Amino acid sequence: MRYSIIFPCRDEELTIGKCIDDAKKAIPRAEIIVVNNSSKDSSAEIARTYGAKVVNEKNIGYGAALLKGFSIATGDYIIMCDADGTYNLSETSKMTKYSEYDMVIGNRLNERMEMGAMPYLHRFIGNPFLSALMRYMFHNKVKDTQSGFRIIKKSSLKKLDLQSTGMEIASEMLIKASNNGMKIKEIDISYHKRLGKSKLKSFNDGWKHLKMMLLYSPNHLFLIPGMFFFALGMAILAVIYSGPINIYGLKLDTHPAIIGSLFAILGYQILMLWLYAKTYTVNILGEKDKVVNWISNNISLERAMTTGLLLLLIGGIIGFFIIYEWFNSHFGRLFELRRAIFAMTLLILGLQTIFSGFLLSIMGTKRSSKY
Repeated sequence: MRYSIIFPCRDEELTIGKCIDDAKKAIPRAEIIVVNNSSKDSSAEIARTYGAKVVNEKNIGYGAALLKGFSIATGDYIIMCDADGTYNLSETSKMTKYSEYDMVIGNRLNERMEMGAMPYLHRFIGNPFLSALMRYMFHNKVKDTQSGFRIIKKSSLKKLDLQSTGMEIASEMLIKASNNGMKIKEIDISYHKRLGKSKLKSFNDGWKHLKMMLLYSPNHLFLIPGMFFFALGMAILAVIYSGPINIYGLKLDTHPAIIGSLFAILGYQILMLWLYAKTYTVNILGEKDKVVNWISNNISLERAMTTGLLLLLIGGIIGFFIIYEWFNSHFGRLFELRRAIFAMTLLILGLQTIFSGFLLSIMGTKRSSKY
């Protein structure tokens, strides 16, 4: 088995030489690649002096540097490691023995971490929170999802089609590996204080990781909030439709009905966004989803249009009776706001259903592979 060790490097002249030496000792015949990510110091020159293959990546970003390294690595297994001296490369041997796994990750969050190696906010709040969220959303068992010390099979890496250019590539890699059913192993490693200035931006990078997880989990981003708002909105409209209600002396009438309509329309739109996102992941990204497949097989454009027209018809009938009563009152004052709000809500939902059906039909059309 051949190994490639990739060091993304930007201004790490204090540690890059030692990292390369440690890599040679850990795996003597490994291909060592240092990706010079627009360093302003002598990192690239030092890396060449120590015998590493140095390539340049002008686009600044941890992910951009890794992607560059991945593109030229020739090993069957790729080891990614930060060039700041925080990881102990002698522990590589503990990771390479799990060659049957697609990915092996070093877990820093244990008692072997050197005091002061990681800021308190990162160690006890940021990393545990993001890792717990990753485990919940994507059903893996990784405790340190932000670890930069990993080994991955080259054949498995190609299947992930990584795109991120920032720190969030660590999350993207795990998300896609989990979604593809890859075998992931995590082992405890040591972690040391870095030399030089950290490039990590706590809140900005943390948000990028969180955003990556939400984008790849439409159920949590769209489905749950959409169902909540839609159900709450329709419940409010149904309760108030027949007349005002009193709750412990508090009279609820047209204003709650307006809020209910807003919630119902908002929730329905969010649910449609969930369906768009899931359809995209299945038809464009090639992921598998039983719910989307069932919807595609059982709910056609014609059925969506029929449902939308039915909602339009019900809303139109209610609207017609309101106008009819207004006519009978010789166009006097009307007190039908509750029914008018309900009718308007149904009309909007009907139109959304029809046009969403057309969009989903377009998204569900697969390109022919004959030509």
